[in-house]
Amino acid sequence: MAYEENLKSLSHNADASVGIYTGVPGTPGAAVPNSGKQYCALKLTGANQVGLAVAATDKLYGILQNKPQAPGHACTVGVSGISFARAGAAFAAGVEVIPDATGRFVAGASTGTGLKFISVLPASVADEVTSVRIVG
Repeated sequence: MAYEENLKSLSHNADASVGIYTGVPGTPGAAVPNSGKQYCALKLTGANQVGLAVAATDKLYGILQNKPQAPGHACTVGVSGISFARAGAAFAAGVEVIPDATGRFVAGASTGTGLKFISVLPASVADEVTSVRIVG
């Protein structure tokens, strides 16, 4: 079962890649799935602004902890500790993970600068919520 532990967070503004209306599940206009980009990888995209990290070469900054509903809304960004993370494919525990083209985590080595993410628990399928350790 996925878990979070000793997670340190910062607050930033969402850019258009993560500030996505998800609404209340089942209501008209609500996104399916309703998770938005929660638990996906982030990078800095401007002054006090974060967006979706979509490549191993991105300067990785943290993991989105909430669901900002529009660009400019507040994001809670996990930057240290153990965080929930959304898997993009299956991977083993103890491997380095990087963002795929949708910001979800897959096994691979980061070629950019910034934070590193190490899987704490294995992921067995895409879109599963698992746990990763954020390493500074």
